[in-house]
Amino acid sequence: MAEEDSETGLPASLEMAWGLRERPGKGPRPTLTLPKIVEAAVTLAASEGMDAVSMGRVAKELGVSTMSLYRYVTAKEELYILMSDAGVGAPPPLPPEAEGWGWRELLTNWAYAQRAVLMANSWILRIPLTGAPVSPNQLAWMERGLASMAGTGLKEGEKLSTIILIGGLVRNEATMAADMIDAIVKSGVAPDQVMAQYLRTLRLMTGPDTHPAVTRLLESDAFSGAGEPDFQFGFGLTRILDGLAPLVAERSE
Repeated sequence: MAEEDSETGLPASLEMAWGLRERPGKGPRPTLTLPKIVEAAVTLAASEGMDAVSMGRVAKELGVSTMSLYRYVTAKEELYILMSDAGVGAPPPLPPEAEGWGWRELLTNWAYAQRAVLMANSWILRIPLTGAPVSPNQLAWMERGLASMAGTGLKEGEKLSTIILIGGLVRNEATMAADMIDAIVKSGVAPDQVMAQYLRTLRLMTGPDTHPAVTRLLESDAFSGAGEPDFQFGFGLTRILDGLAPLVAERSE
C-alpha cells in the first residue's frame, strides 16, 4: 500500500507523479509502472467511459493481478486524480502575439484552452471533484490562470476567486455540452432533427397567454445560431470579465 508522506501530505502515487519518488518499495525494478497504470485507465475511460474504470478492469487490461496495482495507488479515487491530471495535460504554449495581451485576453485564452481539453476528453467531467488541485498539470493550469492577472492590482484572494468562477463556467458548459451530445448519440437522431423536434414541442405546449416569455423567445432568432457553437460560452465568459473590469480599474488606481 502506498504511504502518505509527512511533509507533502500527498499519497506516494502523487509524489511519483511529481517526480519525488521513482517507484514504491524495494527490490528488483518491476515491469509495471505508474504511468502504464494511468495510461491503461485513461484508454479505458476514453473508449468505454468512466463506468468501465475499476482497479480490477485496469489490472486485467495490463495483464496483472489487481493487488499489484495497490503497490502504486491505494484506491480508485487516487487513480482518478492521476487520470484527470493526465487527461488535462499541461497548458498549451501561448501564441507569439500573447506578448502584447492584457489580462482579459490571457484569461480568455486560458478559459477556451481548458474548455477545448474537456470537450476533447469528456470522460474527465465524470470524475467527481474531491478536493483542491494538487497534481502537476492541474497546478500548472492554476499557475497560468493566476499569472494571467499579474499587474492587475487584484488581491491574491480575488485572483483565486476569479479562476474558480471562470473554471466553474468552463466545467458547467462543457458538462452540459457533453450531456447533450451523449443524449443525441443514444437517440440515434441527427442533432438538427433533435432541435427541430424540441422547437415543435415548445410551440405545441406553450402560447402567448400561458408562456409569453417563451413565446417571445421562439419568435426570435435565439435558436438559429447553429453557426455559433461557442456563443453561449463566449457570452458567459464576457459577462464575467466585464464584471471584473471595474474592480481591476479600481485596484490599478
